[in-house]
Amino acid sequence: MGDRGEKAVVDWYVARGFSLVARNWRCASGEIDVVVRHDQLLVMCEVKTRTSDRFGAPEESVTSAKVRRLRRLAAAFLSEARSSGLLGEGSAGLDVRFDVAAVTIVRGDLAIDVIESAF
Repeated sequence: MGDRGEKAVVDWYVARGFSLVARNWRCASGEIDVVVRHDQLLVMCEVKTRTSDRFGAPEESVTSAKVRRLRRLAAAFLSEARSSGLLGEGSAGLDVRFDVAAVTIVRGDLAIDVIESAF
């Protein structure tokens, strides 16, 4: 289910002119679900996929502790990506944005709500 939600979010960004930089990037501290880029904008997106809102909306599960961890992960990603050349030329001037994508799958139907600049 989570994989389907992440793929749908990547497709959502690509349809809006972004290119995929990384999906499920991992280091010892955790994982960033989706990293996409459009010109000088780099977006780190936390994807939350649910089959109902019985336990709250998907985006409500992004706690302040999760936000702190994602910011640390973003710093680690940027350091690694710049040193490896993954981001290419001009990566020093990138703007970084944190989005949350709430994906709901009900009876096979998928709905995506991307909250840009969520934190």
